Amino acid sequence: MDGVSRKPVTELLNLWRQGDSTALEKLLPLVYAELRRIAERQLRRERPNHTLQPTALVHEVYLKLVDQHSIEWQNRAQFFGVAAQLIRRILVDHVRNQRTAKRGAGVLTITLDAALSEPARQDIDLSKLDDSLLSLSMKDEQQSRVVELRFFGGLSIEETAEVLAVSPSTVKRDWAAAKAWLYRDMSARPSL
Repeated sequence: MDGVSRKPVTELLNLWRQGDSTALEKLLPLVYAELRRIAERQLRRERPNHTLQPTALVHEVYLKLVDQHSIEWQNRAQFFGVAAQLIRRILVDHVRNQRTAKRGAGVLTITLDAALSEPARQDIDLSKLDDSLLSLSMKDEQQSRVVELRFFGGLSIEETAEVLAVSPSTVKRDWAAAKAWLYRDMSARPSL
């Protein structure tokens, strides 16, 4: 997210929170490219025959972001953190809807490079990952948020630390622990 300037985004978020509707119009061009990059990276992990396109994902995320009236926007990192949550929900809903429509046939999977796999790349059922993340959140909410921000939001260690208001070393520890826990939990879950 280094390509997205911190100061103008934070200023526009503050103006938008204060009711300036023109701030939202100015915000879109500043965050669109970053949201699209995140969406493209997420969708590259899916099988080639997926039906959701990056532009559609970005537009759905953006529409949901502008509908977030109860959020007190603090900064750019928080904005992209909320975007990561929305991306997760949209992708999981998409997978579950396809599973329901096809009664389990052709379930979409995503490749979770080194994020959750031990030594090799591994295809992971996004619905299964979501279930495991929900279980992890009951055990350790912060570790669950770290995975969400890093995996779904594409945030760096430093950006994740900024969103969670913790140190980068804490994020690194939580990231390592969460990956190990999720790997074990997902391995124990039956495939649908």
